Amino acid sequence: AGMAVQVTVLPSSRCLFDDPVQICVAGLLPQQVVTLRASLVDESGELFQAHARYRAGSSGELDLSRSPALGGSYSGVEPMGLLWSLQSKAPYKRLAKRNVLTPFCVDFEVYEGHGDMSRLLGKCANERWFIGEGVKRISVREGRLKATLFLPPGSGPFPGLIDLYGSGGGLVEYRASLLASRGFMTLALAYMAFEDLPAMPEILELSYFEEAVNFLRKQPQVKDTGIGVLGLSKGADLALSMATFLPGIKAAVSISGIGFNSFIPLRGDGFTLPPHPYDLGRMKTSDESGLVDFSDVLDDHRDPATWDCRIPMERSLAKFLFLSGLDDMNWKSDLYCRDAVQRLQQYGREVEFCSYSGAGHLLEPPYLPLCQASIHKVLGIFVHWGGQRREHAKAQEDAWRRIQAFFWQHL
Repeated sequence: AGMAVQVTVLPSSRCLFDDPVQICVAGLLPQQVVTLRASLVDESGELFQAHARYRAGSSGELDLSRSPALGGSYSGVEPMGLLWSLQSKAPYKRLAKRNVLTPFCVDFEVYEGHGDMSRLLGKCANERWFIGEGVKRISVREGRLKATLFLPPGSGPFPGLIDLYGSGGGLVEYRASLLASRGFMTLALAYMAFEDLPAMPEILELSYFEEAVNFLRKQPQVKDTGIGVLGLSKGADLALSMATFLPGIKAAVSISGIGFNSFIPLRGDGFTLPPHPYDLGRMKTSDESGLVDFSDVLDDHRDPATWDCRIPMERSLAKFLFLSGLDDMNWKSDLYCRDAVQRLQQYGREVEFCSYSGAGHLLEPPYLPLCQASIHKVLGIFVHWGGQRREHAKAQEDAWRRIQAFFWQHL
């Protein structure tokens, strides 16, 4: 039978989730056709899988960074394709990490042939962590704050970041823990649908977010040059509001966001920013899939009647980075992003932006597979997020590099 088939993950079978790896197979017959499969079971027991068909080289080896897939979940040379094309059997499941102190374990298996996958030739496991060696996770319940602080190893000082997720609420930690693993002191902040925070607050208080900024600024390991804030979806317009109305914010990143206040009034010191007018009667529900498309619910942002809900970002001294997907089906983030960028540029503000063709609403850290649709935790309906798998995966890799470079530059 010759030597056994070996599957290896280089440089190590244990890595951070956002680390690219090289998947290699040795010990096959020359030109042998095989199927590679990746499997991952999430914390709720949901199985995610991907597979691709390959042909070994002349000396019986395969290297996914050089060998093209001949079909399956993807085709062509895609070193990380087995990860970003993972899908659950049940439709509309989103792969997200709840407990960052445990890894996701991915099994890579090699099967004979391009058919029934009945004969396993070799396999290995890849432990993918969301928290690096030596990063501390500290639960924060101080004043009104409900948050988690992630502290990189070493004495610092580290640039400080506040991380906000969207209107699904909860305390989402995995992006913050990865950023801390890359050298940022990060505060993941909950602001709705968590513990005793209401699922759909009547109003959000700017002072709550100010408490978070003050808490982070007074940590001895944080650089005193100013704080960064990063938000996705509803979290993105909150990030822009923080950069506009609160002192001490140096840099803000909006992912799939808009330049006006959305859905919930924001009360500041002596003013309230109303939400952009919307009409849920304009939701479109697909007959065959039952998915909801929200992209038309907001009133026209060019109508001056909506302008009192604009975030006056031009008053801010912060630097801004806007990222959006052209295939966002949740709202027209690219259109709204261009509107915000134009407004900032009119006032001579420096602003970076990048829109990705084929990317959907949920631009996540790299190698998390595209979720085209899932249940919205607060609304309890299935929402269409958009995106094409391969393009979305490339966008996530690029966006992740840009976000880190932007914060290193300005903090």
